[in-house]
Amino acid sequence: MQSYMKKEKENLKKKYSKNLSVINEHAAGIDIGDKEHYVAVESEESYDVRCFGSFTEDLRAIVAWLIVRGITTVAMESTGVYWLSLYIMLEEAGIEVYLVNAKHVKNVHGRKKDDTDSIWIQKLHRCGLLQKSYQPENEQRILRTYIRQRKNLIKIASDSVRRMQKALELMNIKIHLVISDILGKTGMQMLKSILGGERNPKELIKLKDRRIKAKEEDIIKSLEGIWKEEYLFMLQQGYDEYLFYQNQILDCELNIQKQLLEQVAIINDGDISDLEKALSKIKKKRKPKRNEFNFPVKPYLDALTGIDLTKIVGIKEASAIEFISEVGTDMSKWQSGKHFAAWLNIAPNTKITGGKIISSKMMKKKNYAGQILKMAVSSLHSNKSPLGDYYRRMRGKFGGKGAVLATAHKVARIIYSMLKDKKEFDIKMMKESQEKFKKQRIKQLEKQLTKLKNAA
Repeated sequence: MQSYMKKEKENLKKKYSKNLSVINEHAAGIDIGDKEHYVAVESEESYDVRCFGSFTEDLRAIVAWLIVRGITTVAMESTGVYWLSLYIMLEEAGIEVYLVNAKHVKNVHGRKKDDTDSIWIQKLHRCGLLQKSYQPENEQRILRTYIRQRKNLIKIASDSVRRMQKALELMNIKIHLVISDILGKTGMQMLKSILGGERNPKELIKLKDRRIKAKEEDIIKSLEGIWKEEYLFMLQQGYDEYLFYQNQILDCELNIQKQLLEQVAIINDGDISDLEKALSKIKKKRKPKRNEFNFPVKPYLDALTGIDLTKIVGIKEASAIEFISEVGTDMSKWQSGKHFAAWLNIAPNTKITGGKIISSKMMKKKNYAGQILKMAVSSLHSNKSPLGDYYRRMRGKFGGKGAVLATAHKVARIIYSMLKDKKEFDIKMMKESQEKFKKQRIKQLEKQLTKLKNAA
């Protein structure tokens, strides 16, 4: 029986060994699951595969076992969010972790069940065939979590607004036709008064702000509703829900501000005097516009990056801090600006075979940072800057979606250069390119004109 088991182990090792060079000597592979994690390490005779649970004490046991086995690097698949807790524990224990895309290992021949899956991951990682996915540093991960939570809260709050608007429409209150924003000062005061029991339009009109341009007669007509108890109840719930999420957003921003302060302190070795000076120079402005931060973001952003990203046309403070929370400030993690743009999924996935391009379709993957840039540049259609001219030129060539993608690609490479070289955005370079294009276009039109004259 023992000789049979020994033979089986030898066959197993032969099966997974194909004379590939060893890059990571002390490597392990982990197949991540919701209930169980399979961990594979190489032993003298074969592969040692152990199954652990997914509770916190099981994760600690995995880390302890890998340390005892002398493992220095681990590869695991990025499955859902199950990997995150173990990833952080391994990282804190000083073990280098490779989070790999499941797509890279799913088609390897011979994988049939969880234990062999972990063996294949270990084998591929040991031979250096797996590529590490980008993962932020711990401080950046915390900031990213808060900012993503804030965005989610804003999205949920917008659903509450739609429910309020539906309740008003069901009562035939057409205030949204005469007031552009029911969430403004006038709109919120009127909603509060209606929910407080006021039904007389002539009393409600007294809450109108002097900046409202609509005629009083039209506003009075829009406030004459068919008051129904059930619809007032819907309006009350939507109103309360909206206020609740606004408070949640404020709490989230307090944590964002605190985390930004900590990161600035880490960068400057505890010295935040420059940041305090920059904050003291900022005058208190009026209530921020909707979805803007309730505290000045720019001084924190400048202190983190060392440059002013908001000088790029289309990039606002909110967009810049969201982008930095996703990618960080260390551009050495990407080989070049092209690599950076490809990671953001704003570059075509060109496939060439036999010297011919067979496909240039975009990869179907979600990248938050790339989406932020696409949203930012989509407002450049009427902008008179060189970037706006570039957007319109690309729109004429590729259409609306293509223009957004091409402009986002250009902005991504500009940001990459700025963060890598710590150089401010220079609009002169864009203007030189703009003038060069204009001259080329004039030459083309002159040639066409000459051809038309000769043909006539």
